[in-house]
Amino acid sequence: MKCRILLALGAFCGCVILRGQIMISANENKIDLTSGGPKVVHNPRPDSLTFLDFSVFPPRVQHLEGVENSVLGPPSNVAISPDGRLALIANSIRVPFPGATNWVPENSIHILDLTSRPPALAGRVNVEAQPSGISFTPNGRQALVANRAAGTVSLLHVDGLKVRHEGSVKVCEPIEAVSDVAVSPDGRLALASAQKGGFLAVLRIEPGHLHFTGRKISVSGQPYRCLITPDGQLGLVAGGGAGNARDLDALSIVDLTGASPQTVAYVPLGASPESIELSPDGKHLAAVVMDGSNLAPGDPHKTKQGQLVMLRRKSQRFVETQRVPIVPIPEGVAFTADGRFLVVQGHPDRVLQVFAVKSGRVSDTGHRIPVPGMPSALRAWVPARR
Repeated sequence: MKCRILLALGAFCGCVILRGQIMISANENKIDLTSGGPKVVHNPRPDSLTFLDFSVFPPRVQHLEGVENSVLGPPSNVAISPDGRLALIANSIRVPFPGATNWVPENSIHILDLTSRPPALAGRVNVEAQPSGISFTPNGRQALVANRAAGTVSLLHVDGLKVRHEGSVKVCEPIEAVSDVAVSPDGRLALASAQKGGFLAVLRIEPGHLHFTGRKISVSGQPYRCLITPDGQLGLVAGGGAGNARDLDALSIVDLTGASPQTVAYVPLGASPESIELSPDGKHLAAVVMDGSNLAPGDPHKTKQGQLVMLRRKSQRFVETQRVPIVPIPEGVAFTADGRFLVVQGHPDRVLQVFAVKSGRVSDTGHRIPVPGMPSALRAWVPARR
């Protein structure tokens, strides 16, 4: 594979500073969403990654071309290890031949060395069909991958830059589209979102082993991006509906404290939530919703902007505190590790929108970061908790 490094906004820092405030945007050029649904782009530019170093502001920026990734999956197709030395990027789909109008599942994950200056590809590991959402365990020794076209979740063993596929466990039928996976802070429990199945699958994690408990938690709509709060008490998942209008969709809140996890509340978000992310302290939640910006031109419900919804945690619930317009067709959203900034991906505009965060409220900095592709997944480094 040939990759090309592109620098922007000054030189990029080395590993020590990079690990402090790193964020990675995966940018795809194969699939366009502006026509109202996924459409193959003919003769696209290579896919790419964009590295952001928020140890300064404006952040230092670097692009790495030639790293395949996809918008077909939740915007958690990128994960950074707790020690900040390694990143995994799902290679979910490929266009089988020039001129093809559809795509087929891929089955590999890129291994990225973040200690290299600049960051560099260190290999691949094969899993199952259409790897999508990825999460590391808190100790960084294992990672879980939701294989969307296989109905399975894979367990990876991580030893430095060596990543090995330990095996996979079936959680649903392929048509039910397991899309994302979240790991509890004690590293013993995981939730996997079966988007078309309409449930969260509960898994148990052991060293070298992954087990599906058989528990399927009913949640609102089609669950996609899922999270577990830093205290391990709550599971969170945003569920979309048909996505063909501006109907209200919701966040599902799952109580994980009992012997059998169960959904206990719903919070309205807006039309077609694409991604959610918690602040590093777990007190605030950011959600990006399409709000009609993803609809086809000429659709009566079409809008020019998406929405960013901010919520604050109150005990076992979340309440809305702010709602602001953002770039159209937003994909990923992420807080910096210090919680001072929030970044939103704008798919058709090929841009990252940067917000300042203070006391859980956001304000647009006016700073925009152009990227060499349609941004499709976004993840910030979250340091290991001691």
